[in-house]
Amino acid sequence: MKRPIVTPSRTKAVQAERNFTFKKSLGQHFLVDPNILRKIVAAAAPDPSTGFLEVGPGFGALTEALAEKAGKVVAVEVDERLIPILEEQLASYSNVMLIQDDILRCDLRQLAAHFAGCSAWKVVANLPYYITTPILVKFLEFASSSVTMKENGSLAMSEMILMMQKEVAERLTAAPGSKAYGSLSVFAQYHAEIRWVCDVPKNAFMPPPNVMSQVIRLAVRNQPPVAVSDPDWFFQVVRAAFSRRRKTLLNNLMALFPGGSKDGLAEALRSLGVQPERRAETLSLQEFAKLSEYFSGWDGKLV
Repeated sequence: MKRPIVTPSRTKAVQAERNFTFKKSLGQHFLVDPNILRKIVAAAAPDPSTGFLEVGPGFGALTEALAEKAGKVVAVEVDERLIPILEEQLASYSNVMLIQDDILRCDLRQLAAHFAGCSAWKVVANLPYYITTPILVKFLEFASSSVTMKENGSLAMSEMILMMQKEVAERLTAAPGSKAYGSLSVFAQYHAEIRWVCDVPKNAFMPPPNVMSQVIRLAVRNQPPVAVSDPDWFFQVVRAAFSRRRKTLLNNLMALFPGGSKDGLAEALRSLGVQPERRAETLSLQEFAKLSEYFSGWDGKLV
């Protein structure tokens, strides 16, 4: 077994041995703080019956820590230069599978099939800052289909332990009325229960990023916190409401009803107990659900 790689000196040694240079274009910042690693592993709670999908394993520090306790680890790495390094570092772990690919191009259902022998599977990732939101949206959208898969007898994703830019993490956990609260907050909280795990300082990485990071845990919901008959329309309403943050709910929602009556929309909002002058960031998930259900059948005319 190779020495644990999650230290600055060991990471520098591997970097020198392989003449490896970090690619800014791939957002490469490798974790080198053992304490943060332990917190991530504790939040992930690996055991022999659980599988893990890891995105962006880097030099394999977290991969190795998970492989010591997990039933299976599937690590997806976009940088082909890292594959031989990972193969050497993880050679003694028969429960690790390496896949060289871009996670945004991967079929998550196919990746999920690798965990057929497990009782549960989770996602663990250090998300590159420049594509955090697209990856997060892909995972959360899959989470809904994953619940459907479970109902059909397939193994569903149970949770995600993700490290990301602190600003983005705070948007995911933000409450109505806060500056960070937005459409991504509603989207994430609809799909998952989100909990803070730990803050991560810049010097926990090599090379250090320009911003602070945070680890959060997203437990996939078996049932959304609000009942909506058409989730796609629900999120369409949410996106429209937040489309221009300084505009009122009335002005933003008019985009959903071209040619509709603004007075009629204002009257409809009041009938739901929502003042037209409010802004989207003040609405709860329950209020968005109320709007979504009502306006799914509204003809854009006076009530």
